Amino acid sequence: MVRETRLAPEDFILPLFARPGEGIAKPVGSMPGVYQHSVDKLVEAAAEAWEAGVQSVLLFGLPEHKDAVGSSAWDDDGIVQRAIRALNEALPGLVTIADLCFCEYTDHGHCGVLEGDTVNNDATLENLARQAVSLAAAGVDVIAPSDMMDGRIAMVREALDEEGFDDVAILSYAAKFASAFYGPFREAAESAPSFGDRKTYQMDPANRREALREVALDVDEGADMVMVKPAVPYLDVLSDVAETFGLPTAAYHVSGEYAMIKAAAEKGWIDGDRVLLETLLSIRRAGADLVVTYGAVEAAKILGQGWEP
Repeated sequence: MVRETRLAPEDFILPLFARPGEGIAKPVGSMPGVYQHSVDKLVEAAAEAWEAGVQSVLLFGLPEHKDAVGSSAWDDDGIVQRAIRALNEALPGLVTIADLCFCEYTDHGHCGVLEGDTVNNDATLENLARQAVSLAAAGVDVIAPSDMMDGRIAMVREALDEEGFDDVAILSYAAKFASAFYGPFREAAESAPSFGDRKTYQMDPANRREALREVALDVDEGADMVMVKPAVPYLDVLSDVAETFGLPTAAYHVSGEYAMIKAAAEKGWIDGDRVLLETLLSIRRAGADLVVTYGAVEAAKILGQGWEP
C-alpha cells in the first residue's frame, strides 16, 4: 500500500531492429531473446509486446545499402520507414519511436559525415533534418536523436515544423555517454565504427555536471522528452536530470547491461527474472518515467503473473 515506486508494462519501451527480407528473425548472439527482424516479423514481435502491455517501440534500421553519408536513412522507402507504416497499419495504438542517427547507415560506422577522420557536426545536422522529415512523413510518433551532434534538436524541430510535422515529438538522447556497455548493440545494429571511437561526440563518463549542461541545451532547443544512456551506471545523472528539468525522462537500459543479466542467469549465478525486475525498478526509482529495455516483454509478462521485485 505504501510502496513508493512501481513497475508496469506501459513504463517500458522495446527496441526493435528492422532488416531487409521477409520471414526473417535472426538471433543476436550476444543478447538472448533479441533479433533482427524483417518487417513482417517485426510487426509480429510488436504485436506480442502489445499483448503483454508494452505500448511503445524504438526502431533501428539495417539498410540494404550503406554509403559515406548514410543516405538510406532518409530514403522514403527505407527499412525503418517501411516498418513504421506496417506498424501503424497493424497496431494503430502503438507508439512508434524512431532512432535518429547514422551509425547503422554509414559504411564507416560513425554517426555523421566525416571530414578526414573527424565527424563534421554541421554537415551532419542537415542530414539529420532530412532523416527526421522522412520518418515523420512515414507516420512516426516520436523522433529520438541519438547522434549527440551540437545543435541537432533545434535543427530537427525547425525542419519538422516547416514541413507541417509540429505534432511529432522529440525524445532527445540528451546525456549519452561514451560507454563500454554498448558492445552487443553494435552486433545487433551492425554499426561498429570501422576506426577510432565516438568519444569526440559522446560524453565523458566522468562528467556529471556536464550532463546537466548538455540536457539544458537540448531542452532550450525544444526537446519534449530527454533520455540518459546508459541507465544503471548513471543513476546519479538520471536522478539529477529528472529533478532538475521536470520533463518526461527516459533511461536506456542498454545492451551490455541486459546481456550481463542474461549471461549470469544462464550460468545459474542469479535469478534472471528477479534481477531484471529489480534493475528496472532501480531505474524507475532514480527518476525515469520510461525505460528503454530489451527485457520489456519479459518484464511485462513476469509482472502479468503477479511477480514484484
